[in-house]
Amino acid sequence: MPTPQPAIFRENTPHHFFLEYRLRPGWHADALTRSLRSALDARPDDTNLLLAFGRDAWERLAPDAVPDNFIAFHPVLGRQDRTAPGTQGDLLFWLHGARHDLNVQCALAIGRALAGIATLELEQHGFVYLDSRDLTGFIDGTENPRDAEARTAALIPDGMTGAGGSFVLTQQWAHDLERFGALRQDEQEAVFGRTRPDSVAIDDAPPTAHVKRVELEVDGEELKIYRRSVPWGGLRQHGLYFLAFSREIMVFAMQLDRMFGRADDGLMDRLTEFSAPVSGSYWYAPALETLRAAVGAAPE
Repeated sequence: MPTPQPAIFRENTPHHFFLEYRLRPGWHADALTRSLRSALDARPDDTNLLLAFGRDAWERLAPDAVPDNFIAFHPVLGRQDRTAPGTQGDLLFWLHGARHDLNVQCALAIGRALAGIATLELEQHGFVYLDSRDLTGFIDGTENPRDAEARTAALIPDGMTGAGGSFVLTQQWAHDLERFGALRQDEQEAVFGRTRPDSVAIDDAPPTAHVKRVELEVDGEELKIYRRSVPWGGLRQHGLYFLAFSREIMVFAMQLDRMFGRADDGLMDRLTEFSAPVSGSYWYAPALETLRAAVGAAPE
């Protein structure tokens, strides 16, 4: 299999930086590849860097290397006036490592490299909170696959266009911690479907619990994604930058449908009462060999 971008699977990094860009009208592939080579060359040795593309940008850059079913993110119009907005971008840079200052240094260099060809639409610093908890106090990613299972869940398999690459979903979620914090602990646990102290699954959790809504099973097989989400924010605004990788983009769409009441049972994920997405994009993170062929460089 082609080599996936290493940043996908390098875990236990405390500082994260996300940059989402939209290319300006009239951009040319040659100018973009030059800018991307410059951006990738700016990565410090101690910073992990992932580069991913929106559908339109990747199709223009590498029309013969577009994975099957690669689509742009469209708004998910849910029930009870809750929606998942679409803010589809063209370029995603994910920086993560042990030092926030090096992430910022790299982000500044990326900004200089893309000046004149792309507009920064989202810039967000993320961080590990306590023992990998969300700001709600619940452990995030308890059932995340590990090692070989993570690679199976995240990577497009051999024999398919885009093999060794990964589909990516990003969403910035904003929490209403005051409202959520007003619930009793058992009420909070019913929202998530797990215990708060130690993240044990609650067998009799209601069907609207978050874990019940995002667990998918098709023909007796559980469909997993590989999550790398981190909290963001401070006193005024705060939430979760949701970042996940999958071998099949439609797994994301199925999960969102189940969260926002668009599945056959019509149930809403109760977590959407206390947290709302403010952005949403699908991306493709090419394998290193594919990325080098397209732009002449790749992050190591």
